[in-house]
Amino acid sequence: MFKGKTILITGGTGSFGNAVMKRFLNTDIAEIRIFSRDEKKQDDMRKLYKNDKLKFYIGDVRDLASVKNAIHDVDYIFHAAALKQVPSCEFFPLEAVKTNILGTDNVLTAAIECGIKKVICLSTDKAAYPINAMGISKAMMEKVFVAKSRTISSDRTLICGTRYGNVMASRGSVIPLFIEQIKSGQPITITDPYMTRFLMSLDEAVELVLFAFENAEAGDIMVQKAPASTIGDLAQAIKEVFHAENEIKIIGTRHGEKLYETLLTKEEYLVAEDMGGFFRIPADKRDLNYDKYFVVGNQRLSTSDEYNSHNTERLNINQIKEKLLQIKDIQFELERWGRY
Repeated sequence: MFKGKTILITGGTGSFGNAVMKRFLNTDIAEIRIFSRDEKKQDDMRKLYKNDKLKFYIGDVRDLASVKNAIHDVDYIFHAAALKQVPSCEFFPLEAVKTNILGTDNVLTAAIECGIKKVICLSTDKAAYPINAMGISKAMMEKVFVAKSRTISSDRTLICGTRYGNVMASRGSVIPLFIEQIKSGQPITITDPYMTRFLMSLDEAVELVLFAFENAEAGDIMVQKAPASTIGDLAQAIKEVFHAENEIKIIGTRHGEKLYETLLTKEEYLVAEDMGGFFRIPADKRDLNYDKYFVVGNQRLSTSDEYNSHNTERLNINQIKEKLLQIKDIQFELERWGRY
């Protein structure tokens, strides 16, 4: 379905952008455009891959003109550009608004004007019942693309999204931090050993996006079912994988962190379609005629459950180790450190 097509990846120099690019680079796709504001990372990618299918565009999703400049003749957009660090968004919430909310609106506005066939917007489990600025901005991003999907025919531009949990070993995630602490002989610092998080590889994140590309309808949010682990077990698993002797030190919960993350809220679980390994959350198609919704309510909501990292499949330490050893970055670090 991508034969001869041109795709644009916003935030294309990030972990997800690199994974999508690698997935398509050696296929019969026509062109992959990497859109980001980081010229150094773009130059690194250019030198590393040396592939004529790769085209690089300097720009920022905050700037509508730079987005428009990059999407002429594009067929599909994977919108991954975002501010994702919880602490930095807590201290600079307006920056999260500018990139995650207004930047998404710019991408969608440009896509609609240029007649892009499909746009997939990437969200996070922190958008469900959000308590921090990053999650709130991502929740608003979801509201923006669902609202935009109502304003345009899906035959012209289909807008949908994905929501996923922690991507293992992605830049800025906890696993690279643990590895660096092990290599430097420092204690492995964890916030709360009983805190749980979904575990998902980059390849699984790409699979979710491709599943959404094939199956999502306008305004849908697609969610992949995923296992979880406690942070304590994750730290112990990494310690055992690297045959390390570092102590594990509990430092307490950081700004804006939850005990567990949610991929489907109770309200979403009630209407979600179970598609085997995935959930489809359909867009709310109601209009502004509120009166009819005041008359008849929905009693099922009070008995509905949610899908979170506390009630999903829980991996034990050996299962976490198996999952870690499948990750190429982990394999690379083990080989470089002589522990593989």
